Amino acid sequence: MTYRRPEDDGSGRAKRQKTSSSSDSSSQSKDMSEGGVPVDPSAYLQSSTGWSKLKTTPVNERAKKEEADDVKPNPYLTATKDKPGEAKPNPHLVQKNEPAETRPNPYLAHMKQEPKEPKYNPYLAHMDQQQDDGFGYSNGYGHGLKSGKMNGAPTGSTLATFPRHATTAAMASKAEDGPNNPFNGKPLSDQYFNILKTRRNLPVHAQRDEFLNMYHKTQILVFVGETGSGKTTQIPQFVLFDDLPHIQKKLVACTQPRRVAAMSVAERVANELDVTLGEEVGYSIRFEDVTSQKTVLKYMTDGMLLREAMNDNNLQRYSTIILDEAHERTLATDTLMGLLKEVALRRPDLKIVIMSATLDAQKFQSYFNDAPLLAVPGRTHPVEIFYTAEPERDYVEAALRTVLQIHATEPEGDILLFLTGEEEIEDACRKINLEADEMIREADAGPLKTLPLYGTLPPHQQQKIFEPAPKARKPDGRPGRKCIVATNIAETSLTIDGIVYVVDPGFSKQKVYNPRIRVESLLVSPISKASAQQRAGRAGRTRPGKCFRLYTEAAFKKELIEATYPEILRSNLASTVLDLKKLGIDDLVHFDLMDPPAPETLMRALEELNYLACLDDDGNLTVLGKLASEFPLDPALAVMLISSPEFYCSNEMLSLTALLSVPQIFVRPISQRKRADEMKASFAHPDGDHLTMLNVYHAFKGAEAQLNPKQWCHEHFLSLRALQSADNVRMQLKRIMEREEVELMSTPFEDKSYYTNIRRALVAGFFMQVAKREGNGKTYVTVKDNQNVLLHPSTVLAQESEWVVYNEFVLTTKNYIRTITSVKPEWLMDIAPTYYDISTFAKGTVKTELQRVADKIRRKEAMKGGKR
Repeated sequence: MTYRRPEDDGSGRAKRQKTSSSSDSSSQSKDMSEGGVPVDPSAYLQSSTGWSKLKTTPVNERAKKEEADDVKPNPYLTATKDKPGEAKPNPHLVQKNEPAETRPNPYLAHMKQEPKEPKYNPYLAHMDQQQDDGFGYSNGYGHGLKSGKMNGAPTGSTLATFPRHATTAAMASKAEDGPNNPFNGKPLSDQYFNILKTRRNLPVHAQRDEFLNMYHKTQILVFVGETGSGKTTQIPQFVLFDDLPHIQKKLVACTQPRRVAAMSVAERVANELDVTLGEEVGYSIRFEDVTSQKTVLKYMTDGMLLREAMNDNNLQRYSTIILDEAHERTLATDTLMGLLKEVALRRPDLKIVIMSATLDAQKFQSYFNDAPLLAVPGRTHPVEIFYTAEPERDYVEAALRTVLQIHATEPEGDILLFLTGEEEIEDACRKINLEADEMIREADAGPLKTLPLYGTLPPHQQQKIFEPAPKARKPDGRPGRKCIVATNIAETSLTIDGIVYVVDPGFSKQKVYNPRIRVESLLVSPISKASAQQRAGRAGRTRPGKCFRLYTEAAFKKELIEATYPEILRSNLASTVLDLKKLGIDDLVHFDLMDPPAPETLMRALEELNYLACLDDDGNLTVLGKLASEFPLDPALAVMLISSPEFYCSNEMLSLTALLSVPQIFVRPISQRKRADEMKASFAHPDGDHLTMLNVYHAFKGAEAQLNPKQWCHEHFLSLRALQSADNVRMQLKRIMEREEVELMSTPFEDKSYYTNIRRALVAGFFMQVAKREGNGKTYVTVKDNQNVLLHPSTVLAQESEWVVYNEFVLTTKNYIRTITSVKPEWLMDIAPTYYDISTFAKGTVKTELQRVADKIRRKEAMKGGKR
């Protein structure tokens, strides 16, 4: 066989012609500007002739340069010779220092009184504030210890004699080896001891004493452990046995950037400690709290801990806070790090552990004033890295062929394929299953079990990824394997044993925000080199593995950025600013963030909150702003919901807010699109998508649907999971409304103003997301920002209305607005007069039309005055 050097490869990346949005649907990447975002992915992967092979290298060495070897031709990827495209600057990321104008918004007249202060902390509702918890302690909110317990530990527990912050690994091991559970006094099960053996083989266990010594001596510690080292499950337990939070009537918190990780890790640790999930070990995510009075170790999303801080600025209920997966640099994690730096000064008793899966932790050390660093290597085997010899035209198609090639030709071992979103993943699973069934029939291949994994997947389906691979169909048959098709959640948040082969197309969905036109969207973008290394590392967990990168070596070396840019540099900061204001942080410019956002982004956030009347002209939190911060919602949604009693439709807006907070409720299978569209049309309201969604929800709650919800949703091409989730979100939001005394009411359905009131209430929150039709064509222009857009093809709007309010701005090859409802310009000027002050608009069709409407309103008022 003839080989050639990988250095001869052309560089380039794949283009995927799909729509991108803030939902989980597939999408095409957009060009990115310099200074903070990835390169243009349109040049990626445009043809292939085979794989180029690197020499075997242990992934955990994190070599900066990977030495090239020879090309292995891949018969599953036929060559095409398209030239790679060139990277272009993205106009959606142009940052321009324009002065923001802050104006009050007086339209919420009913919000004149200060809301009542909660009588108790709503985030401690699971803790009985008046009664002991029945376990001998009350987490600091009850009557204290009962007799029969020793220092808050069960009678006879070795923990009762432990010196706090002075334990050793040997002492903890003795407690773990005892016949009874040191936390609840119950006999330990055989399963517990089997799991304990596995835990003690994890790399992190060998450095337990080293960790404890450092933990004892310092307030803030940076811990680096590669994925698979055991840091997420074991470090919180090491802390638990040393910090003894139950004796101090406190808790240990461990944050995760993703809900799925918080839930799955909490369940795993509960099993490891032989306790019931929700008791000693629990989790807290948005709209779901699985904790109790007994909880001493709580896994939670970083956003939930941030919300708790709003009601407890010093986080007094926690003795130790562990920020896991800090390298992902989510918006909430970055905000928490800035907050914890300040809390640490006020609370010298609080311990903080920052955990990262990447070795580049010096930045965390510097940020936390040269905090000590402890690094633990992962337990990885050598991983061979393969590149394509030429770029791929369609990364999804190339990925599917590669998975099937692996299944047909490679030894046993499970496969992990990275894709970008729910729709792309579900479609890929369906295609792989069809092809695999044919391979079994025609080529006597082993069974292949394909499993999806993404953030909105229900917990019971997520757990299927940990099930063993299917067995051979006959005693002498080829072994089966499973193929997990996942988003980048599988890079670091979850560790899946048995993965031997990784297929990496080189893309993920990333949030991008352009403050100049106030557009935030999810784009399919090239991953970073750090992400590529993390993905490859998934293949070497249990034995030597292989990683197939569906891009050239030149693209990896020259086009991928070193690390993904922090979310705070590419997000709308309105929610974050509102949170910080509620936390009492008024000097936003000097708030100590690891990577301060661009001034224009911050000014846009302040301007948006001022228009929403959440901040006054001096940047201070208003009554409405305080109330809006109580809701775990985007500020516009929160204001819409709070203002809805003014329009006599708060019950309906409560349902609609819940529907807008969950994944897409409509299902549109590729093979049944026509039928799905017909069923959607049966719910359609001529005025648009919001009212159509409300019609669906009302039907779902009707008697016919409730007899058999699963069948009803299947027949009507609706997502039962999304509708049930909306039901749960609605219930949680209703509790907040009742607590904050926001009145619940409805306009009678037979009243002709029923739907009109709902549309007006939409304007109260989304008056900054309005577009006007240009002439008689199909093009619309967004108000003030003057962006030309089209209505998304999925809309049910019966006719192209002159004015529409929209929920999403979708960036693809064309600009679309999605989830649309028609509105009247008179409502805009009535409900948001400050924003629609005509003198602030530039010359154009929007200003002309608004002037015409204003003149019409004045004539009507003059006529009324004349009659009087």
